[in-house]
Amino acid sequence: MKRELGIARCGLACCLCSENDHCTGCNSGECPDKAWCENRRCSLEKGAAHCYECDADCRRGMLAKIKPLGFTLFAKRYGEAALLDCLARNEQNGVVYHRSGITGDYDGFEDVEELIRFIQTGTR
Repeated sequence: MKRELGIARCGLACCLCSENDHCTGCNSGECPDKAWCENRRCSLEKGAAHCYECDADCRRGMLAKIKPLGFTLFAKRYGEAALLDCLARNEQNGVVYHRSGITGDYDGFEDVEELIRFIQTGTR
């Protein structure tokens, strides 16, 4: 885990991403998705570094997907440091963020609260 990379604007875990060895992130100005990323555009317009800093109950852009929404809601409720702590503990216990391509153990949830419990406990 590269904790210093933290969490992306939309909530995805840059710190665990299998592409973090070459991806320069949302704020680099070199992000290949910067032209279409609604969450990047919106958070920049609002002066927020992350979607979890916003008071809106948003489900736009990447937040229409369970994983980024769950990570964002977790950080909104408990803070980014707590999210990073849970992710680090889970990784040490064998939970894999990207197991096959960009799909891993945090994927496949149909309910955001189930994902949040998984982040907290590391067990399904």
